[in-house]
Amino acid sequence: MTQSAPAGSEEIAGYQMSIGGESVDALSGNTFESNNPYTGQAWARVPDGDEADVDVAVRAAKAALDGPWGQLSGAERGKILRRLGDIIARDADELARIETQDNGKLLREMSGQLHYLPEWFYYYAGLADKIEGEVIPSGRSNFLVYTRHEPVGVVAAIVPWNSPLLLMFWKLAPALAAGCTFVVKPSDYTPVSTIEVAARVQEAGVPPGVFNVVTGFGPAVGKALTAHPDVDRVAFTGSTQTGIQVAAAAAQNLARVSLELGGKSAQVVFDDADLDAAANGVIAGVFAATGQTCMAGSRLLVHEDVHDALVQRLVDRVKTVRLGDPLEPETEMGPVANQAQFDKVMSYLDSAVEDGGTVAYGGAADEMGGLFVRPTVITGAKPGLRAFDEEIFGPVVCVMPFTDEDEAVAAANATSYGLAGGVWTKDIHRAHRVAHQIKAGSVWINAYRVVAPGVPFGGFKMSGLGRENGIAAIHEYTETKAIWVELTGATRDPFVLG
Repeated sequence: MTQSAPAGSEEIAGYQMSIGGESVDALSGNTFESNNPYTGQAWARVPDGDEADVDVAVRAAKAALDGPWGQLSGAERGKILRRLGDIIARDADELARIETQDNGKLLREMSGQLHYLPEWFYYYAGLADKIEGEVIPSGRSNFLVYTRHEPVGVVAAIVPWNSPLLLMFWKLAPALAAGCTFVVKPSDYTPVSTIEVAARVQEAGVPPGVFNVVTGFGPAVGKALTAHPDVDRVAFTGSTQTGIQVAAAAAQNLARVSLELGGKSAQVVFDDADLDAAANGVIAGVFAATGQTCMAGSRLLVHEDVHDALVQRLVDRVKTVRLGDPLEPETEMGPVANQAQFDKVMSYLDSAVEDGGTVAYGGAADEMGGLFVRPTVITGAKPGLRAFDEEIFGPVVCVMPFTDEDEAVAAANATSYGLAGGVWTKDIHRAHRVAHQIKAGSVWINAYRVVAPGVPFGGFKMSGLGRENGIAAIHEYTETKAIWVELTGATRDPFVLG
């Protein structure tokens, strides 16, 4: 997938898209550059595709449905998925380094992700030959009725820049297991790792046209994909506002849609919680990944009796967070991924003080410059504070005290989002009671930010539609067909239903 860089820019690697099993440039010949958020320098050049490239990719995917891929059994697809998992495991370190260069997240985090991600292919490899239908009693003795689950068809995937391969594999693994074909548009900011995966997909034995990558700067490729009449399903991860636009475009062709959108998740800390564990969980939920995760537990609700003690623990810890080169193993927080996101985070920090919040620590760009933001703890938060109400996607946590359980639950649910939540308490009865009341797709008790291939993930309310991961996800990529078999050969009145 890599090609020589043009003369005069040898330090910039050149890449091509993957369409129909071939490495290709954009039909227009246009390209754009991907910048390393840490150095601020361009490090890769990729094709700037448009609607014409999307059309070629979708046609390749549609043709592949009727080709060798469509003739494979579930067991055969499972073998290919397992090989793909092995290849990703083999190349995990290389792919992790590419992701760090593209999005600025810690190599230690991206390495952990990439070494774990083969489990998604192994999990769905095991499900590929277990997509079972049912025999259904129809109430008519002269009929046998059964169902089949068939591939939904061509899947268009649009993935964001914060964890490109993780969020793409969450879609690709069940889609391939179900027998679908795939066209993916990676983020403008992080296109390279997805391109690199294309060669590995082919190496695993996936036929040409089953997996296609179209890169492009700006909204043109994404809009063309979601509106294409031959796309049968759209799988999107990104902001709620963009997700609504994606759903509206897909609806014009009645394409199925799954949306994994934004969040403003609450972590609720009760007065009997292990405060050291809770503080560590808040660090994991907000400051890991520089806060650039949809499930960030950035609304911290703390019982008034332990509020000051927990805030002090947080401040003491974030003061020691090591900012720096994300490729270095001792670095604990890298830069924000791009200039637009940096500007957004800074605007929230400015408004937090204007709206009455108090900066207990951070609240500004770091003196090392570039796209670095200090890890920030804001106290005095309450509804109406923009930084408390809205998704920031940066290293910022807002802390609000509460007095009792009912108030905590009400505050946790006082948001249009519903992606995740956390409960910190030693009282097992209260832990389950509160977890059941929080309106979110994932709730962790005495932990935060943990995922697994077999556990469904998705949001309530404005945090999305559908579920990724788990057995439920594979059915997102199938259509259910009912088949009626008349057993007697008798005729009936053609003018009477059934």
